[in-house]
Amino acid sequence: MSDNTKQASNAMWGGRFESGPSAVMEKINASIGFDKRFYRHDIMGSKAHCAMLVRQGILSEDDGRAIIDGLDQVLQEIEDGRFEFKTELEDIHMNVEARLAEIIGEPAGRLHTARSRNDQVATDFRLWTRDALDEIDRGLEALQRALIAQAEAHAETVMPGFTHLQAAQPITFGHHMMAYVEMIGRDRGRFGDCRTRLNECPLGAAALAGTSFPIDRHATAELLGFDRPCANSLDAVSDRDFALEFLSAASICAIHLSRLAEEMVIWTTAQFAFVKLSDGYTTGSSIMPQKRNPDAAELVRAKAGRVIGDLNSLLIVMKGLPLAYSKDMQDDKEPVFEAYDTLELCIAAMTGMITDLRVNSERCRESASAGFTTATDMADWLVRELNMPFRRAHHVAGSLVKLAETKGCDLPDLTLAEMQSIEPGITAAAMAVLTVEASVRSRTSFGGTAPDNVRAAAHAARDVFLAGGPTIDEDGSA
Repeated sequence: MSDNTKQASNAMWGGRFESGPSAVMEKINASIGFDKRFYRHDIMGSKAHCAMLVRQGILSEDDGRAIIDGLDQVLQEIEDGRFEFKTELEDIHMNVEARLAEIIGEPAGRLHTARSRNDQVATDFRLWTRDALDEIDRGLEALQRALIAQAEAHAETVMPGFTHLQAAQPITFGHHMMAYVEMIGRDRGRFGDCRTRLNECPLGAAALAGTSFPIDRHATAELLGFDRPCANSLDAVSDRDFALEFLSAASICAIHLSRLAEEMVIWTTAQFAFVKLSDGYTTGSSIMPQKRNPDAAELVRAKAGRVIGDLNSLLIVMKGLPLAYSKDMQDDKEPVFEAYDTLELCIAAMTGMITDLRVNSERCRESASAGFTTATDMADWLVRELNMPFRRAHHVAGSLVKLAETKGCDLPDLTLAEMQSIEPGITAAAMAVLTVEASVRSRTSFGGTAPDNVRAAAHAARDVFLAGGPTIDEDGSA
């Protein structure tokens, strides 16, 4: 390393050091390889800080104008791809400041008055995460839109509902889609909560103790769209709860996507054949000409592990750090960046799959009719019509299932005489409840699978999730 490079590399620390860092130190210490992603937010924060310094009389108006104009030029150079990011300058903050100094000279050195890289990076990170949350929310809204469209199209399409992956009771395909609408709605709520909590501004907290300059942190917060400044300077620079909360919400969301992806994988098998994915989200085999592999779904399922790993990574980084800032926290960004990129891609892939999905209604109904799925309807009929205690009705229905299984038929295929051999009180009216269509039509309780319920739920979801409509309180009121 030349003397000039050494001088450049430690210019930010001043005269405390006589020589520059080793090559290894420079490599492990630099973050510009990933934090250059903050460039817009870093420049935005610097412009707000500059405007506040001028307003408070800490910077002259001439210096302020020069800094703002210079920062605009730096931004344009980066966006045009003409900016040279330098590893020896460590991070996005010093890369921007060094280029600003080349453009406007001495006034650039006044920009860092009353701030530190500690509060600067915390501000950049919050601004970036806030934008990422907004992008994720838009993606999840599009996914909900696709799910709701399928729910409406298949409000009457009967399919088997499963517990333990065993046929349990008939449901509708639309009802199944609406379950994921609810899950994604909770994801959006978690991301929204994260956005609300992170929307406090660290800028002006300086290194950890605040500053002796007469700054106006409320003004800076307002300029950057924050609700308020962070209340404690120590907490402002050392808090990464917002990043952990983002990763927590992202992990739960990734799990939801993975569960839906797993169902796509199962449902597209020849053994199930409930749905067909389009060519756009499947691949073939290099050796087996017949194959249509649900690779997009499988990859969404796999990538949940990466997002969960990102959460675990940052939890471990943060678990033992004393206040305030430690260099460990430089490793806070890459997990968040990776989780965001991964989740955004998975959301887009799942939205595409659901949009293009084709449902084999006939096969779904056929499968719903197998496995004695209307046995519960038989038990309910016995309770309702014969005033039988449910536990006894359950036993009778179970005996009917055993009889049908012995005869190699399904419940509706038993004759009335055969049913009456188990329970003499059964009448011909019981036969009407044993079709899968009758079963789903009967499930009219709030949140049930009845087709009219599905249509109403889809309509309500459009109001709540897609049009910014009112939320529903726990007591059911709007």
